[in-house]
Amino acid sequence: MLLLILDLLGIGVFAVSGALVAVRQRLDIIGVLVLATVTGLGGGWIRDVLIDETPPASLEDWRYLLVPVVGGLLTFWFHPALYRMDRLINIFDAFGLGLFAVAGALKAAEHGLGPVPAALLGMVTCIGGGLIRDVLAGRVPVVLVSGELYAIPAVVGSAVAAIGFELDAPTAFVAIPAAALTTGWRLLAIRHGWTAPTPKT
Repeated sequence: MLLLILDLLGIGVFAVSGALVAVRQRLDIIGVLVLATVTGLGGGWIRDVLIDETPPASLEDWRYLLVPVVGGLLTFWFHPALYRMDRLINIFDAFGLGLFAVAGALKAAEHGLGPVPAALLGMVTCIGGGLIRDVLAGRVPVVLVSGELYAIPAVVGSAVAAIGFELDAPTAFVAIPAAALTTGWRLLAIRHGWTAPTPKT
């Protein structure tokens, strides 16, 4: 049940971040819903295909489809109240990153994968939807921006969740610190301008 809640929360916050990007790009309501949906569900689709859980859970459970649609519609209608869009997009994206790092890694681990592949799939779950969103919106994906601390917090948080699962720790005691680590690291990196190492020129 906790894994489902984490999944739905992650989908919701990622969907809002996708919808905010669409609003900023001045897309119509269909564009907003498309970006909200692919941002919320894209990473999970990739993960489920890779662990051979097909069709993906989001295509079998109506709740997975409802959450991004509702998030997209609410953002479309109330976006004038969401001032400072850049900041909001980054905040929602950071929370989605943390939630999906945990949900993706734990789901992969539950399917019998070890800590390393589970951590990698947690990262894929985090970055997949945002990657698709940015490509559709005509932006350079955040994960590919030089020096952007995005994938590193995702894979570290995923690793914490995967290792905790391997050690049979209670899910709640694994999920909360792992999600907080990923989200907190990402937000601090944005606030303080921290960047990943880049080649010296």
